[in-house]
Amino acid sequence: MSLHAVQTTSPERGHQRNPGFPLDLDWVERVRMNRSALERRASTIGARRSVKKQWQSAWMLKAITLIDLTTLNSDDTPGRVERLCAKARHPVRDDILKALGAEKLDIKPGAVCVYHAFVKTAVKALKGSGIPVAAVSTAFPHGLAPLETRLMEIEASVQDGAKEIDIVIERGQVLTGDWQGLYDQVKAMREACGDAHIKTILGTGELATLTNVAKASLVCMLAGADFIKTSTGKEKVNANLKTSLAMVRMIRWFHEETGIEIGYKPAGGISSAKDALTYMALMKEELGTHWLQPHLFRFGASSLLTDLERQLEHQATGRYSADYRQPMV
Repeated sequence: MSLHAVQTTSPERGHQRNPGFPLDLDWVERVRMNRSALERRASTIGARRSVKKQWQSAWMLKAITLIDLTTLNSDDTPGRVERLCAKARHPVRDDILKALGAEKLDIKPGAVCVYHAFVKTAVKALKGSGIPVAAVSTAFPHGLAPLETRLMEIEASVQDGAKEIDIVIERGQVLTGDWQGLYDQVKAMREACGDAHIKTILGTGELATLTNVAKASLVCMLAGADFIKTSTGKEKVNANLKTSLAMVRMIRWFHEETGIEIGYKPAGGISSAKDALTYMALMKEELGTHWLQPHLFRFGASSLLTDLERQLEHQATGRYSADYRQPMV
């Protein structure tokens, strides 16, 4: 991937959105994941080949376009959200882009992700940028409010201008094998989203087994999810490679059976450029280069952009700078 190959226009036109399918419990019961095999495969990702020089710069610029730039803190304020949106509009300093010969590329993140209370603030701050606002809804991060309340929150976020909704499932439905209940809830949430795309957060660190993760992924896709996402970022165990492999292979199986492409979003703990490139290598090797587009792959991250910009400055100047030279908010 060279600098000139970095995708800066939307390839989403012509992409068929997941219409949802009937719940196939026979398919769900056939799902099995071999933990040791996934761990062995995960240990090879990013280790067999590396990206160097200008190709590494291109991959890092590409990674920026795949970020859901996120602030989900209890002390968030309108001012913090506005500063985050300003960073989203201008994620890399002009002098760095010029030094890399990338000043004409339209580099911007995939979305800005905030709590429902800040959707209007973010929409206003991003007006005219083409960057969508994603809202975490459905009683994030636990997902245990009454269903009616969660559906109302989705509808309110969409009404305020959110183009993407990150919902959380009830982990207990997975742990008890209540696949019908999970399917019905996600389907209802998909309907409440309307034209907004829905990302289903599984909370994978709380699902006990990789087979549970894979089954939950399938049920959410059958219910109409546009993306499946690992974590809220608030669990003790967030995104990791073996869990990502289980979910990505369910996406591949789902595509083989239905022809529908589902997006994947690892979230929680991805904060370095090295980690980002490893996850991109996973997607390229397991699903192909086509999946490295914002409508099919995102990082849920709050600090990843800082390290990407820092590494890009090193590529441009040969020197590492302090983090404060790339302030986030």
